This record gives sequence, structure tokens and C-alpha cells, in this order.
Amino acid sequence: MSIVSNSFCLFLLFSLFSLLSIPGKSAPKEVRIPLNLTFENLDTPKPISLVPIPDGSNRSLLVLQGGKILMLSDDHKSGNVQTFLELSSEDMIDNAFEEGLLGLVFHPDFLDNHLFYLYHTLQNPKRSVLVERKVRNFDKMIVDPKFVRTIIEIPQPYWNHNSGIPEFGPDGFLYLSTGDGGNGNDPHDFSQNTFSLLGKILRLDVNSRKGNLAYAIPEDNPFKGKPGYRQEIWALGMRNPWRLHWDFKTNLLYCADVGQHMKEEINLIRKGGNYGWSFREGADSFSLKNLPVPEGLTFEDPIFEYDHTQGTSVSGGMVYRGLELASIDDHYLFGDWGTGKCWAIHVEGEQVSSVKDLKFLVDGEVINELPKFVNGKPKSPFKPVNFCLSPRGKLMILDWNGKIYSAG
Repeated sequence: MSIVSNSFCLFLLFSLFSLLSIPGKSAPKEVRIPLNLTFENLDTPKPISLVPIPDGSNRSLLVLQGGKILMLSDDHKSGNVQTFLELSSEDMIDNAFEEGLLGLVFHPDFLDNHLFYLYHTLQNPKRSVLVERKVRNFDKMIVDPKFVRTIIEIPQPYWNHNSGIPEFGPDGFLYLSTGDGGNGNDPHDFSQNTFSLLGKILRLDVNSRKGNLAYAIPEDNPFKGKPGYRQEIWALGMRNPWRLHWDFKTNLLYCADVGQHMKEEINLIRKGGNYGWSFREGADSFSLKNLPVPEGLTFEDPIFEYDHTQGTSVSGGMVYRGLELASIDDHYLFGDWGTGKCWAIHVEGEQVSSVKDLKFLVDGEVINELPKFVNGKPKSPFKPVNFCLSPRGKLMILDWNGKIYSAG
């Protein structure tokens, strides 16, 4: 989450220039959306995701980076909150900024097999793990304490760039994004190293096992049987993806990838695609390395990118579809953790056809106005970390500062 020093005036000038210099595009239309602060009396430090329980009960699980998972009623005023699961922060976290509990996803057949998956860091040695767990009492959503199956462990050389939030695709396979291992400049060149699982999008069959693996490799993975490649790899060249999102209606896989010094990017993940890091940052060459690109190597361009006059750390979201917020229906929503700036983009034919600038209001006041800069760094009171849906389809926005908002 690196930040480039800019004066506030330069911020305004470059922001306007960036918007007006897109070929064939005018400045984005501003959309104002009122928000309500929910679960005000609940302590929710560093929320990561809100995941509806797929059982028709209108309950959700709120994942907190520190290791706690809360079960919430869709009635935000009911006060009906229970602890679903709590992991030891001591086991997971050495540096609380990016380590911890980073994702939860239910198995597509959860109603039958009661399985769900957690993605989190562990210490001594540092590693990221994907773990399968099981609900023992389905009605009360009580976790079986004895059922713990580690699917995959990925060694981590540093504390940052751990990525998070695994997703099941429409094909029933699990997709997992991984960061480049951390530090800065991808010092070990993991993202382009096809022997490494770091800096990749992985695709796993968690319903099967092969040899000594706790999973199997899907037959149509792009590098299956190809010498010199880990066969789990679906795509490569990522820096610190936050987050993956499958849009089942269009069969598109979105990924927000956090940049370093220049660009933040939104990508559509394609089978076998190479997204360029650390040869590139966004669609431009990465100047701090300036590596020659091997002959024949081609890269996928972002569908949307912005520079560090507008933000410093992209937080991916989801495609919203709903009548309550018609102005952003069928748009992919995302924001910037550093500045609080948020966008909605409409994608047609795998290209961005329109861009909207989102302004969120609480009690009539915009909470994501242009940030103030202190010592060259943006200071925003609003840090969007995820955009989610409640069980009834209401847009929920998670603020890393510990707040949860609902819209519509």
C-alpha cells in the first residue's frame, strides 16, 4: 500500500486531467448514495467481508481480520449477534496491518455437506493457509471443532501482500488469489515465477484429492501437464489482489490488484492470462525494475486503472444488481482504501462502457470527499475494504475503521 507524495492542488489538477484524457470518455457522472450506519453498538474492528449464509435464514457471517467471525441477523436493529468462530490472533498475526483472517467462502453444496473454507495467515513459519471446516449443528450454525482439513499452505517470506477472499466459480472449482510474497518491488520475482504459487490466481478442485495433495487439479487448468509450471495456476503476474469476484450472470471473474508507486488496476481474469507484475504496473512498464520483457511474452491489460493522484490502494468489490439503487444496477463497485474514492463501472463486451463517481452520504454529509494530505499521504476518514450484499440483496459497505454501512 505504497503512497506517492502529492500536494492537494496537484491532486485536483491530475484527477481532472485523468478523467478528461480517456479517449472517447467524458468526466464520470457523479452518483450520490445515502448510507446508514448499521450495527452501531457492535465492536467490528477491521471487517473483511460479509458473507450471507446460503440456508434461507437471512443470516450473514461478518469476518473480522483479527480472527473473529460474527453471525448477524439481517434485521440490523435486532441486536441478534453471536460468535460463529474465533481463531487465535496470536497464531495468525505478527503484523496486524495485512496479516490475519482474510476470507471465508461457503461450499456450493453447503446445504448438503455443511462445508466452508477459511483463508488466513499463520506464523512460525509465516504462511498462508486455506482450511476446510464443517458446521456440525446446521440450524444453530455450530462449527465442528474436530473437523479441520488444510487444503493448501503457501510459504510467505514477508508479512504483507497476503491477498484474500477465496471464491467458488460457476464451474464449482475454488479460485484463490495470492500476493507476490510482499516487501517491495517483488524482490524475488515470484509473480512471474511459474514454479511459485505467489502472485497468482489458483484454481483448485477441493472435492477431490490427487496423490499427496488435499485437492485435485482441474483437467482444463491452463498449465496442467506443462513442464515448468505449477499446475494449480489459472493466471499469473499479480501483485496483491484484493479481491476476486465472480459475476455469474456474465461469467466474468473480476480482480482488483493493488499497485505500488503508480497505478491501481481492475482486471478481468482470463484462463492462462499474465497480468504483467513486476514487468508492469497497470498497463505501463514498472520503472523501478525496468526489466526487459522476454520475447513472446504478452500481457493482459487492465479494464480500468487509476494513478496515485486519485488513490493508493484499490479495494475490489462486486457487481451490484438491484432495484433499490437503479443508478448503479449492473455495475461493478470498488473503492480506494487510501483516499476513500469510489467508482462504479459498467462492463460490456469485456470493456468498460461507462464510469460513475460514487459519493456516499451519512446524515446528508459526504463521507468520501477528496482527502486531506498530511506529509504527502492521503488521510481519509472512510477506508472502504469491501462491497458486499446482505441476504436480501441490500448493498453493504465495510469500512476498515470498524464501521458497516447499508445502502438503499
